[in-house]
Amino acid sequence: MRNEMRDYRDYQKRKLSGSTDGRGIKVAASGSPGTLVHTALSSVAANEWDEIFFQAVNTHTSDVKLTVEWGGTDSPGDLIEVTIPAESGFTEVIPGHVLQNGALVRAFAAETDVIVLHGYVNRYQHI
Repeated sequence: MRNEMRDYRDYQKRKLSGSTDGRGIKVAASGSPGTLVHTALSSVAANEWDEIFFQAVNTHTSDVKLTVEWGGTDSPGDLIEVTIPAESGFTEVIPGHVLQNGALVRAFAAETDVIVLHGYVNRYQHI
């Protein structure tokens, strides 16, 4: 049997680090800093990062504004705002953007405890 070294990226699908057992993350915060959604891979290597995906569900009877703090809290560069329609199922919020270096993703909403985030992370690392 020949021993070959891998010379390519590989990834592992993981839960959002702010999730318990892969369940949804209830957005309890109404201001900054928001509820923790995910802590990115601590590596700073150019070929290692987390590709983050998540959707939001609004259980409220009215539309609710959600603000995502993407790696920081500086406006406007780190803030992503989206209005989540009332009782409409999953609304895409982050469609696979990347972070690394231990950056934090947090979220807060205009109404507390009515937005629930569901998602996953593809973690790219050399294996």
